[in-house]
Amino acid sequence: MKKTVTLFLVGIMILTLFGCGNKQGSSSEGEENETSKYATSLEVLQAVLEVYKEEDLFAIYGGNQENAIMDAPGTFDISKTEELETTLGLPESQISNIDDAASMVHMMNANTFTGATYHLKEGIDINDFADTTKSNILGKTWLCGQPDTLLIIDVGGSYVITAYGEVKIMETFKTNVLSAISGAKVIVEVSIA
Repeated sequence: MKKTVTLFLVGIMILTLFGCGNKQGSSSEGEENETSKYATSLEVLQAVLEVYKEEDLFAIYGGNQENAIMDAPGTFDISKTEELETTLGLPESQISNIDDAASMVHMMNANTFTGATYHLKEGIDINDFADTTKSNILGKTWLCGQPDTLLIIDVGGSYVITAYGEVKIMETFKTNVLSAISGAKVIVEVSIA
């Protein structure tokens, strides 16, 4: 009987030690790669939208025009290369560097707010992607009013959020991204002049 109880206690101690070791390891891994919890670009934008206060929400549509979703972010068909550039400001040279995209755009005027998330393919330099996208958006000719601010946010090195629009809406969006997504960091924040 003593032998059985001793073996049982030793077994519990071993399980406890292995359990503690695994928790510690997965905690630090989770901190390094927070984006692993997002399977798609759409999930990133949905996480951001979930933290909006009701008074800060505005009418949006998501996705590309052919498959637009009302009042929510939507998956953007990356085969729609011309629409990626004209609607979201993604330069044609960067389209081959993504494998997934999602968007949320102000229903009345895209220049008031346009946001997108892209999943970068393995090995793509996030800073090069951001610089090229920034240059493309800043070089656009604006109709129906010009947006005030451009933001590009790094989400763990594998997702990139781009957004441009009116100052107040952009400030709220930035605050919500940084509070909703652990480890997100602003890599570009410039005035559009």
